[in-house]
This record gives sequence, structure tokens and C-alpha cells, in this order.
Amino acid sequence: MPDRLMNDEAQDDLLSRGYSRRQLARIASVFSLGAVAAASVGRPAWASAGTPDAAPSAKVRIGANECWTGPMAPGAAAAAGIIASGNRYSPHDERGDFIRTVMQVEGVPYDHVAPWPGSSDPLSRSVVTFTSPTRGLVTADPTFELAGRTAEWLKVPVKRVPLKPDLSHDVKAMLAADPNAGLYYICTPNNPTGTITPVADIEWLVANKPAGSIVLIDEAYTHFAGVPTCSYMATAGKDVVVMRTFSKIFGMAGMRMGYIMARPDLIGRMMRYDGGMQSGALPLPSLACATASLTAADLIAERRHQMREARGMTIEHVRKRGLTVLPTDANMIMIDWKSKPAHEMQAAFRGQSVEIGRSWPIWPTVSRVTVGSMDDMTAFCGALDKVWTA
Repeated sequence: MPDRLMNDEAQDDLLSRGYSRRQLARIASVFSLGAVAAASVGRPAWASAGTPDAAPSAKVRIGANECWTGPMAPGAAAAAGIIASGNRYSPHDERGDFIRTVMQVEGVPYDHVAPWPGSSDPLSRSVVTFTSPTRGLVTADPTFELAGRTAEWLKVPVKRVPLKPDLSHDVKAMLAADPNAGLYYICTPNNPTGTITPVADIEWLVANKPAGSIVLIDEAYTHFAGVPTCSYMATAGKDVVVMRTFSKIFGMAGMRMGYIMARPDLIGRMMRYDGGMQSGALPLPSLACATASLTAADLIAERRHQMREARGMTIEHVRKRGLTVLPTDANMIMIDWKSKPAHEMQAAFRGQSVEIGRSWPIWPTVSRVTVGSMDDMTAFCGALDKVWTA
């Protein structure tokens, strides 16, 4: 029942925004990790939202936008060091230490930061908090689908707007698609294209959106791009939620760690449906690893350089085969197979024990390929030479 997770105030808020009591049960399921993970029964799937079942058996796994290696050395050491204190709920103030480190790196106040186990929960939670049956969601097409899937699960209107020719978000078209939306979702660098939406465009949307709506800025891949970020908007009183994850360049996908930056009142609104339980349920090794990794600027830059080297080599090889590779600033490339369906190419690479990524409905002949290590991408190029015939 919904009231097992939500107090009366939260339920009253949802009902006042147009949700029915029947929809409250669906909302409750969004905050149940077991239920939400069950994509097979129609609920929005979390995490990579589409990693093929065959991926673990492949020798080269470049299909889920994971990092090619594990946590950075300082983070791994910090995580190992706290294991001996695992009998304590909080041997020190690990959550506070993490938030203070975000303050140091991003320049945001303490009460503007909320850590989460990954970014899937706050992404779906933003949809619950800021949309309704009368104030929908606007998202790009293609982009990461979890926000759209959550909205559809909740029977919230969704508008999907094609990217601009340069593959950035068309913020003016997004606003025109629904001038009264409750939430506008911007993923930059975008997944699956890896392309950047200029900060100036996001500022325009924040300045021109309807009163009371929120712009959710998903910066999961920002460290791979090394471009200006939007964290400053969270400290400027703007109607924004800026979201980060440690699943990408920090190599912590399996450790489930992320955070948001936003005004305290927005964080409070997001936490009221289950008392913020997910924000508090943070394993100490993940917290310690994230805290130590955030300040490892040299290691972040080194990984970004390694990715760019492997990406450049791969793009050059693919283009020599006469294929089109879309521009990208992150750890993924989009390859257009011309008239061949992307799912057939995925199966062909799987036959070579190389697991590449999936496609999006708007581009059925285009596959997303994660940039792995140089060895991974050399193996991919070798497999390409075997499976591709013009």
C-alpha cells in the first residue's frame, strides 16, 4: 500500500497535483528497488536500462557505457580501509565527509548536496516530484530513457523532441513541445550520442521555462568531456537539479554511488515520498571510495586522455571502413550501419565475443558502442573487419 512508504503529506501532495489513488501504488513501486528493477513486468528499469543478457559472457564488453577499469587507486584504498569498521552504521561521518568534498570540488553549500545510491533513484524521483497528469515531462530523442519510462509508467504525458543537427538538445523546441511541463530533462553529454548541449542553451531554458517547473540536468558523463558544468546554477537559486554519478569515469558502476545538487527545498520535496530512505541507504565503502576519488584530478584527467586516445583510434578505423560515426565528446560512439539493422550488427559482434551497445527507435540502423580500453577497442576493430561487408 502507498501509505507504507509515503506519509499523509506526500500523498495529499500527489493527489492535489492530479494523481489518482490508483496511481499512488505505481508511485510507491518507483521507490521499491525490487519492483523498479523488474522491467519484465512493465516497470521502468534502472541502472544501464538495457544491458543485454549475453553481455557477461563476452570477452569484450563495450555495450553498457561502463568504465573499462575499476575504481581509482585512492578510492579503492579508502573503500578497503573502511571494511574493518563495517560493524558500525557510521564509524565517523562518512556521509558528511562526502558532502564536504563535493562542496570543495563544486563550490556548492552543504545543504545543496544529497548523495544517492547511483543516479537512477533521483532521476525517477524527479519525475514523481515535479510532474503530474497535468504537467508532463519533456525529453530529447534519442536520450537516456529512464525519465521517459518512469513518466509513462505513472501515466504522465511525455514529449520527445529530436536533437538538433549538431546533436545538442533543441531547448527551444522542447519548450514549444510543452510550454507547461513540470520537468525538462537535459542529459549532457547526452546518452547515447555523447554530445554536449551548451551551457548557454540550458541557461535559456531555465530562464524561459514556465513558473514552477524544473530543469533536470544529468551530467553523468561530464568528466569524460571536461567541459563547463551546471553546478553553479544550483547555488544561484535556479529551478534546477544537477545530477552526477560515479558509474562512469570513476569505475564504480557496481558500487552504486551518485549525488544531486539543488536548492534545499527541492531536495526536501524529492525526499518526502519515502522519508529519503534511499538517500540514507549508502554503503560505507561506496561513500569512502567516492570521497577519495572526487579530488583525484590528475587521475580523472589521465582516464579522460586514455579514453580519447582509444576513441580516436576507433573512429579512424571505422571511418576507413566507409561507415559514418557521429560526433561525440564522451565515452561512446554512434555508428551508422547504413541499411543494416543495428540489432543484426549487435548479434554479429556477439558472435565474435564482442558485446556492443544497442540502438534507439529513432535511429534503427545506428549502434552505440562504449569506448573501452585500447585493447578493447583494438579487439572491436578486429571484429569489425570480420563482420562488416559494405
